[in-house]
Amino acid sequence: MTSDDKLRRILDLGRWAPSGDNTQPWRFEIIAPMHAAVHGFDTREHCVYDLDGHSSQIAFGALLETIAIAASQFGWQLSITHRQESPESRPVFDLYFEAKPDLAVDPLLSYIERRTVQRRPMSTRALNQDQIRALENAVGPNFSLVWKHGFKNKLATAMLLFRSAKLRLTLPEAFEVHRSVIEWQAQFSADKIPDQALGSDPLTTRVMRFAMHSWERVHFLNRFLAGTWAPRLQLDLLPGLSCAAHFLMVAHQSPKTMDDYIEAGRRMQRLWLTVTQLGLSMQPEITPLVFSRYAKDGRTFSREAFANASARQIRDEMQMLVGAQNCDQAVFMGRIGHGPAATSRSLRRPLDELLLPNASARNV
Repeated sequence: MTSDDKLRRILDLGRWAPSGDNTQPWRFEIIAPMHAAVHGFDTREHCVYDLDGHSSQIAFGALLETIAIAASQFGWQLSITHRQESPESRPVFDLYFEAKPDLAVDPLLSYIERRTVQRRPMSTRALNQDQIRALENAVGPNFSLVWKHGFKNKLATAMLLFRSAKLRLTLPEAFEVHRSVIEWQAQFSADKIPDQALGSDPLTTRVMRFAMHSWERVHFLNRFLAGTWAPRLQLDLLPGLSCAAHFLMVAHQSPKTMDDYIEAGRRMQRLWLTVTQLGLSMQPEITPLVFSRYAKDGRTFSREAFANASARQIRDEMQMLVGAQNCDQAVFMGRIGHGPAATSRSLRRPLDELLLPNASARNV
């Protein structure tokens, strides 16, 4: 296998990194046999969940960590240079590979393509101490996991998610995001979320599909037919109770720069791959973190007058649940449990679609 073949194989595995709503906000450029570049583009301009581009930056980190893990199969060590002249919203990272014959294959390599999101209920069986220790080691020395075990804590977290979902489902800005990222009547999707992976029953899914035709339909269902209740129960409250635990990934120092969030993404990916290695399943729970930060910064994020007050309530509840400092320094949140992997999932665009053919195509 030539160096070029190896590099393509590394990038082919790298593209399986997670990104918000399967947006895959990156393109690859092969510059030399052991030199590539990642051209990132965040979604802050059109996605209410990508506050200041931080969600995309975490995804960039997950991508870079996945590439580093993939490179280890060939004994290649990755070093990364961020092109400082590139805009923060469109960062470029140079990837330099060096052959290291004694480099061990990363034990997480075989789990890159097997990692999935499980949005359906999981077993409530508790994690054992060995599993907890492995997960805490995965996030490294600069982050900690705050656990919410037991029925009382899971109920409080599920109620937080339930209320956060009401805001999520009644925002016109969120509606535009949801309408663009769901692929209907699909088990798999290369560039979206298939509806069969959402976690709702067939009837609720059909109603959601009908409602997503226009904001007017969503608004009518929400106002007169309690349209948020079924999806909130099925996608937030019941799954929030049906798991082993919820967790918060907290930085020891408040994240401020893009590099801070990229490092968080690298550790998050190692956490998620370790979850898969342990035979567990996971679902991210991001919206409470996003709405809490909008409230903390006092930023208006919707044309709906109720949105800011609802975000403040979510922040207050989250502070009561995990503490003010943990709330401010959290970079990721999720639920975890035993059970089979999801049978419906997001796939990825083929590598050839993610490769930039020439310099003129780099303005993605």
